[in-house]
Amino acid sequence: MGQGAIYLPILFLGLLAFGFAAFSVAIATITGPKRYNRAKVEAYECGIQPTPQPEGGGRFPVKYYLTAMLFIVFDIEIVFLYPWAVTSDKLGVFGLGEMVLFVVTVLAAYAFVWRRGGLEWD
Repeated sequence: MGQGAIYLPILFLGLLAFGFAAFSVAIATITGPKRYNRAKVEAYECGIQPTPQPEGGGRFPVKYYLTAMLFIVFDIEIVFLYPWAVTSDKLGVFGLGEMVLFVVTVLAAYAFVWRRGGLEWD
């Protein structure tokens, strides 16, 4: 058996997931109700009447995108911290030093964003 054969279960799982997703979408369009009304096609805004949008769709403030990007950056930090916490005893002092450097770098970015007012909602 070749080296590529060890990836067959992963390929099978990916094909199974894709097939399930495609089947779910197809069966929902076939069996789902086809009753559309005005409330069904409107955007949901927590019970508040939607604000009128300009013809071209309008522009969202950049602050929304910056907030989303900040969330992603700090979420990725957690993704890196979890494996480190699990194997911290095996990494020793080197692992601790690298993680301190990583956290200091992320906190510097956090302080920069905080100082520039990126965390304030006006």
